[in-house]
Amino acid sequence: MKCIINGKIVLKDKVLEGYSVVFDDKIQDVVKTEELKPKYYDIIDAKGGIVAPGLIDMHIHGYLGEDASDGSVDGIRRIADGIIKNGVTSWCPTTMTVSKEDIEAAFDAVREVKNSKEFYGSKIVGVNSEGPFINPSKKGAQAEEHILKPDGDFIIKHSDIVKLFTVAPEMDGAKECIKKVKNHGNVLISMGHTNATYEEAVKGIEWGIGSTTHLFNAMSPLSHRSPGVCGAALSKDVYTELIADTFHVDKGLFNMVAKAKGDKLILITDCIRAGGMADGEYTLGGQPLRKEGIKCLMPDGTIAGSVLTLNMAVKNLYENSALALNDVFNCASLNPAKALGIDDKYGSIEEGKCADIVVFNNDFEVDLTITDGEIRYKGE
Repeated sequence: MKCIINGKIVLKDKVLEGYSVVFDDKIQDVVKTEELKPKYYDIIDAKGGIVAPGLIDMHIHGYLGEDASDGSVDGIRRIADGIIKNGVTSWCPTTMTVSKEDIEAAFDAVREVKNSKEFYGSKIVGVNSEGPFINPSKKGAQAEEHILKPDGDFIIKHSDIVKLFTVAPEMDGAKECIKKVKNHGNVLISMGHTNATYEEAVKGIEWGIGSTTHLFNAMSPLSHRSPGVCGAALSKDVYTELIADTFHVDKGLFNMVAKAKGDKLILITDCIRAGGMADGEYTLGGQPLRKEGIKCLMPDGTIAGSVLTLNMAVKNLYENSALALNDVFNCASLNPAKALGIDDKYGSIEEGKCADIVVFNNDFEVDLTITDGEIRYKGE
């Protein structure tokens, strides 16, 4: 049995000091430190840092030069090994609009890694299929030649591994696709890369859409006479992703979005293969881009994903909103766990849940990452 002491314990509804987390492969208890009998535990000293649930990134394409759409088993493993150092204990490898054959090859690679007996990187929840069922007018950095008519049968065929997918609700065939997948169950439907009107977006929600892909980016904007997809996302009871890197969305909007969405706000990275790498030339879905600092741009200036890490997204939201520390962490743990239907095991420090725990210093850098009660990463 292990015990983490001397930290600020982030629970879903409060932050505790003077308490400790007791765990083996599952979380056993959160108790007053003064009541512990240290000789019965392996003690981990948080050194005054933040003890939080493992982070869940449900929208991440790549990291360290690798991309989920490459269809490489070794690449998926490398991403998982890399992001665990950022406090991400569960993730959804995210594909994009490439050929259907390449998408299915990526699904196969993710299946193989997810089903591996011995693998200790960040845990795979399932695939996030961002595309190919999108609107060409809002394709962003996705390849137009591979955009397809929405096809619910394709998603259902791969629903053993696909946990969520993006669709533009205004496209021909979207209604049938959304309703079919919703009736099948077990797959979260997100609207994104869409030029839908407010009314079309609301219809999509009525059909079964439950989330919004990277709010403000690649969607019809909000104005006082035309609320667009942004207006529907902010006003309706759907989950909403936010890339909180201060470039995709200005930090001045973070607090407004947090107030509007509450426990439906989900922090994501939308990180691509350039994440964790030096500035320079890279590709996304076979298309060229250049990384300069926190920006990744195609030759025509189109934003092409991010190089954000999820621990820094947490920091950015905390520093630029009125949210309490526990509510900020919920946006990167409990809220995505609920959206993905895995909150019975993941997303918060509660008795009986998997011991996926991260110790951060007070600058949100990762000191320790634990999954299933075992230390997987220890910072320098």
